[in-house]
Amino acid sequence: MRRKMRETPNESAVTRLRAAGLRPTRQRNELADLLFKDGHRHLTAEALHAEAVNKGIRVSLATVYNTLHQFTAANLLRQVMVDATRSYFDTNTTEHQHFYYEDDGMLADIPGSEAIAVDNIPEAPEGTQVARVDVVVRLKRQ
Repeated sequence: MRRKMRETPNESAVTRLRAAGLRPTRQRNELADLLFKDGHRHLTAEALHAEAVNKGIRVSLATVYNTLHQFTAANLLRQVMVDATRSYFDTNTTEHQHFYYEDDGMLADIPGSEAIAVDNIPEAPEGTQVARVDVVVRLKRQ
């Protein structure tokens, strides 16, 4: 009887995880492969879970959420909250801002948004500092 060969994880995913201080488990490798294979993208946990299931990856939605939060804590992803019920994970961790298309729930980078200036940011309370300011411009299609 012939054994099925196990697929080798994407070495760039393994390297990326190790460099971020994360142990490259099977599920982390598979999710990192999906997240980072096609350049920068924005997706919800539900969208990544559906993509994983579609590719035959056996992973629970809870594991996807946990992994995305671990990747965010390790600075591999940036979390963008568009409202109290919807959060996106962005593979582009550089400083930039976003358009949010309310009609279809799409999040997109604002081109040249590194030039956006936010004035009059209140002084942070004692013992804290401003980590970042997110600008999400909400759009409706006409």
